[in-house]
Amino acid sequence: MGAPPGYRPSAWVHLLHQLPRADFQLRPVPSAFAPHEREYQQALLLVAALAGLGLGLSLIFIAVYLIRFCCCRPPEPPGAKSPPPGGGCVTWNCIAALLVGCAGIGIGFYGNSETSDGVSQLSSALLHANHTLTAIDHLVLEMVERLDEAVRTELTTLEEVLTQRMELVAAARGARRQAETVAQQLQGLAFWRGVSLSPVQVAEDVSFVEEYRWLAYVLLLLLELLVCLFTLLGLARQSKWLVIVMTVMSLLVLVLSWGSMGLEAATAVGLSDFCSSPDSYILNLTQEETGLGSDILNYYFLCNQAVSNPFQQRLTLSQRALANIHSQLQGLEREAVPQFPSAQNPVLSLEETLNVTEGSFHQLVALLHCRGLHKDYGAALRGLCEDTLEGLLFLLLFSLLSAGALATILCSLPRAWALFPPRNPSASCSGSHQSEPFLQSRLEPGLRFCSFPGCRRRPH
Repeated sequence: MGAPPGYRPSAWVHLLHQLPRADFQLRPVPSAFAPHEREYQQALLLVAALAGLGLGLSLIFIAVYLIRFCCCRPPEPPGAKSPPPGGGCVTWNCIAALLVGCAGIGIGFYGNSETSDGVSQLSSALLHANHTLTAIDHLVLEMVERLDEAVRTELTTLEEVLTQRMELVAAARGARRQAETVAQQLQGLAFWRGVSLSPVQVAEDVSFVEEYRWLAYVLLLLLELLVCLFTLLGLARQSKWLVIVMTVMSLLVLVLSWGSMGLEAATAVGLSDFCSSPDSYILNLTQEETGLGSDILNYYFLCNQAVSNPFQQRLTLSQRALANIHSQLQGLEREAVPQFPSAQNPVLSLEETLNVTEGSFHQLVALLHCRGLHKDYGAALRGLCEDTLEGLLFLLLFSLLSAGALATILCSLPRAWALFPPRNPSASCSGSHQSEPFLQSRLEPGLRFCSFPGCRRRPH
């Protein structure tokens, strides 16, 4: 089956769909979307596991770097006062990591917004489709009830009034049979009545999942933003306790970034498989959930000239029956009313009922055409396969940039720690333990002073 009009798989869908897939035994798996098959589930889990491998390699690299930095540094000569070299490199590393982290935060907010827009478009399309299906059921029920009421009241009254003229009674009974035929044909047009699958429920479930997904990614983005802010604050104030806090937060966000990367990658790959050829899967799933015939589903999901309207025969019979009723009522009004004045009110009431029924019938014909529901189907696919998939790819890029920036920050913080000036308790007075490295660097060699009263200069 071809793609429906109004939707064409994007280049990203084609690219991701062409990626190789393998199960846990590294055997090739077809890329056709089959979420209920075990091999396909293993293939997606294996894609997500690649992010776990990346996390493990990142942690090993960071641990090796920190061990080498802490245990393999050459000892400083006694009495050395100058800070270790490499301060400029550490500064630029931190600045570069923070810039990359800020870029990742911006990309993450954009990707989160795109994903949310795609899901919102999907939910709106489902709600509009549910409105159309509900309108069809309502119109059919209203028309059937109106015709049944006309048969029970006006036509029965008309037959009683025309008992003296059997040919007129036969015409009234013919109108009754035509009205019953229309009601019977109309009842078969409410094809969604009694179906357990509700588009509203699907839209609510999608919105519920999207709400928690949106909240989780916003929290992750805010956590990384706090990491960047605390890193800047810790480096600016040369605060070691802030560096400790930053290390813990960076490790936490690093793990979360790699975890989200695995989830995003698996979701993007599975979504690309679905979006490459969505018709077959959706048709089979809808038929299984609703029990509707394949002719009805093909008509609305495909909506092309190769598929005929499954309700065309019922609509044609109903239209002909309504036309016959109209002609019979005109004949009764022309022949019966002059002879039986009491027949005028039922005939006029029947004509009014017939006019309203014909107006509702034309609305029903327009709603039953495949254009409306198929337009909702295309909008749902575009929201899911274009905006949502694009947003997932941006979130994947965000996670990758975040992981790289956090790994760089974790490797730079220990070297920045070593560059911080040491605390000198002997330079304090009146209980102060804070050293004054920048101020003392301007004094004479071998002298120290305190600005508080009672302090004395001490030889270095």
